[in-house]
Amino acid sequence: MRRLTIDRTPAQEVAIRQMYADLQRRGTAAPAGNSSAEQIAAFLRECLSQSCGKCTPCRIGLREAATLFDRFLDKEADISDIDKLEDLLNVIKDSANCAIGYEAAAMVLRNFDGIRTVLESLAEGVYAGEFAPIPCQQGCPAHVDIPGYIALTSEGKYQDAVRVIRQDNPFPSVCALVCEHPCEKYCRRNFVDAPVNIRGIKRAAIEGAGVVEPPKPMASTGKSVAIVGGGVAGLTAAYYLQLMGHQVDVFEQRDKLGGMTRYGIPRYRLPESYLDADIDAILKTGVRAHLGISMHTDEFNYLKDKYDAIYLAIGAHAANTMGIEGEDADGVLSAVELLREMGDGNAPDFTGKRVAIVGGGNVAMDCTRTAVRLGAEKVTCVYRRRKEDMTAQADEVEGAIAETCELMTMMAPVRIETDENNRAKALIVQPQIPGAYDRGRPRPVKADKDEVRLECDVIIAAIGQAIDSAAFEAAGIPTRRNRIQSDEGGCVVLAGEFVFAGGDCATGPSTVIRAVEAGKTAAANIDTVLGYNHELPRDVKIPGVKCETAGPTGRIDLSERPAMERKNDFELMEQNMTRQETVQECSRCLRCDHHGMGCVKGGRKPW
Repeated sequence: MRRLTIDRTPAQEVAIRQMYADLQRRGTAAPAGNSSAEQIAAFLRECLSQSCGKCTPCRIGLREAATLFDRFLDKEADISDIDKLEDLLNVIKDSANCAIGYEAAAMVLRNFDGIRTVLESLAEGVYAGEFAPIPCQQGCPAHVDIPGYIALTSEGKYQDAVRVIRQDNPFPSVCALVCEHPCEKYCRRNFVDAPVNIRGIKRAAIEGAGVVEPPKPMASTGKSVAIVGGGVAGLTAAYYLQLMGHQVDVFEQRDKLGGMTRYGIPRYRLPESYLDADIDAILKTGVRAHLGISMHTDEFNYLKDKYDAIYLAIGAHAANTMGIEGEDADGVLSAVELLREMGDGNAPDFTGKRVAIVGGGNVAMDCTRTAVRLGAEKVTCVYRRRKEDMTAQADEVEGAIAETCELMTMMAPVRIETDENNRAKALIVQPQIPGAYDRGRPRPVKADKDEVRLECDVIIAAIGQAIDSAAFEAAGIPTRRNRIQSDEGGCVVLAGEFVFAGGDCATGPSTVIRAVEAGKTAAANIDTVLGYNHELPRDVKIPGVKCETAGPTGRIDLSERPAMERKNDFELMEQNMTRQETVQECSRCLRCDHHGMGCVKGGRKPW
């Protein structure tokens, strides 16, 4: 006789769990632009399949809600059915017995304002779904022709690959090293195994291409544009406007161009030679750079009178403060200060010191790993949330840990302890516990525990950047919380149609590829207000589709130098793909520019 038995997972359960894993992967790669009504109907039915069926709201309600969505898709519903659907979802949320039912309804209701617009369109007979022609290209903020340059890289045509990238992004070298690659999220290769290593392939193209001359500008229009700020957004706009035939002058406050790519990204991630290569190509088009120019109200008014249009791209170079006691002590500095000094070649000496970094984003990780390379005896990153809540990329966090940095999570800074000379000697932190969810993450809540004393000699605050827009505000440029107010096309609200703004100064601190998007958008719209509609040529021939595509194949990730080696210098830590790896990774591309909806709905289009 047996009182208990060992629970062996039946084959059908293994199959179901594998199917859920596949569905999760496919859901992650769902192309932008799909009909939300179809997606939600499918989601509700998926939740229904998990229901135990014991309570009516879940068993019957979810089925009825999905059917209502179907009625809209079949053009059988009218406007009044939208309120009926919302009422039904509220009933399910309030009366279902378990999380399967009430969370399914709650998730739909949380986004119901956007869904309502779609349902209204469907009720009026308008189809509300539009498939993205090329998912990865749609997912790239700059809309780079990704399948095109992958195909060229596969054939070893590296210079042509770089030319294709520059059609939409004049910073191919920078993005080959530091882009956050949002395009991979939408890669249809997720349906098969894992997304194509798009950034890695771009890196291979850059390394193989050498110096690639920029295209020649179009005929001069006689128009001039002033760009305030020599970061990625400003230089991107300058590049495209110059190619369109307008004369562009860039005014930069510091002694070198590059903005936060030079003064905010450590050299072990982005060596200066890569950044300089992209900037040199931009300047070769005829863009004129004026360095060491601080823009005050009078200077800005002068530019308005002299130039036909102005683009403000001043970035976010000020630092947020922690707002705690002792923050003004010696030994306390901001991430902006540290990384700016590194960019200017004035590296501080942390030899033998204990360094604490406060923050959980990519900038905090940059400071953490920089402190190790500056000789710190011990480096601790203090963060008030959980490790999984950090906004830093996971590989950056794991890389810091591999380089012997300590991660102290669920700890909120309270005050800084100083000695008799007002020099920091310890950071006092308060333990936290994860509380209710707020914007997708649990809000940290003070724990019923004693404060913790972290002895340190240097404290670096990496809790965000601020925008210094006072001079422009005094000149009549509208701001809100120091951000310059501009519309979705970059035009500054209430400042006239010839003043534009974009990048970090308009959106707040963001990524390199988002800055490229801002600059490219502004360039096109400035060209329009100046009375033109230039279309830049796309004259690189893209290779045709091969008959075979790689079946399920492992993704090739870029390797890094050993942690105990790279932590001792600022040499580039990431290694390039070999030719063998490049060809194999390129073969994993499904060429959605020729298959799926790419060949039906336009494919490549000029911008």
